[in-house]
Amino acid sequence: MATAPSAKLEQRALGTGGLRVSAIGLGCMPLSGVYGAADDAASEALIRHAIDCGVDHLDSSDMYGWGHNEELLGRAIKGRREGIVVATKFGNVRREGGQNAIDGRPEYVREACEASLRRLGVEVIDLYYQHRVDPKVAIEDTVGAMARLVEQGKVRFLGLSEAHPETIRRAHKVHPIAAVQTEYSLMYRAEAEETRKTTRALGIGFVAYSPLGRGFLTGAIRTFSDIDGRRAQHPRFQEENFSRNRALVAKVEDIARQKKCTPAQLTLAWLLAQGPDVVAIPGTRFTHRLDENIGALKVTLTEEEIAHISAAIPAGAAAGTRYPPGGMRTVQL
Repeated sequence: MATAPSAKLEQRALGTGGLRVSAIGLGCMPLSGVYGAADDAASEALIRHAIDCGVDHLDSSDMYGWGHNEELLGRAIKGRREGIVVATKFGNVRREGGQNAIDGRPEYVREACEASLRRLGVEVIDLYYQHRVDPKVAIEDTVGAMARLVEQGKVRFLGLSEAHPETIRRAHKVHPIAAVQTEYSLMYRAEAEETRKTTRALGIGFVAYSPLGRGFLTGAIRTFSDIDGRRAQHPRFQEENFSRNRALVAKVEDIARQKKCTPAQLTLAWLLAQGPDVVAIPGTRFTHRLDENIGALKVTLTEEEIAHISAAIPAGAAAGTRYPPGGMRTVQL
């Protein structure tokens, strides 16, 4: 028999269609070895612990471990499906021996959804995103195919990830978009804040991924030697950028000490204070980090404190782009 979460966290709406999720969810990408080795049994236990704590928004993708992440998530929620919002994404395609591709063709939308349903072991995906916009396929065609999945009862709500505001507007005319997902943190927020002008106007929820700057804003990465896994590929962690970005994090640490919370909690509290349309999906492999992130919901900030934090790390202050050159060519399309 399925059981619902035993606790309840602050809930926020994604879109106007009735979808509500915990203000802090769980980004599951790290559970597939992206930032270092992950143990499946420990990862499943982490997801179940998150559910016990009231986290009901679990975010995956078919490209995280190329199916591994969805299978892991499916096992973890087995028997606990009630009350859980399962979000996953499609669109990135692995090309053996070559560069990965993006596929938004309607026939691929159907194929990808069927595969995700099988791996997750569920009858319906609550929130289905196009992970990256395919510049070769009209967004109307891709979202039209996604809308048919809703009509067939395979998907409840639709989302887009890293889409340009004009793309979002075009997509929303085809079928209501419940959520748009973009990197959003104190370190990288210019694109997200520009996108939010459109999502707010259309009544679309905003899901902030990498809200802790890929771990930088936790304060745990103190020296260049602390960088591991996929982080080493990101410009923000490159040697020529590291010192400048570490100095920005030090400002957050100082404010957090004054506030008697952790840098991660201060960062997440600041993000959630940007508006009721924003939810965050920090990722982690560790239970203590999950508990720390949830603790951000107990941190209250005054308008003056929010302004002070924003000024400490002004928009555009971080050194290095959000992704390496290849990745930057796939965002905001």
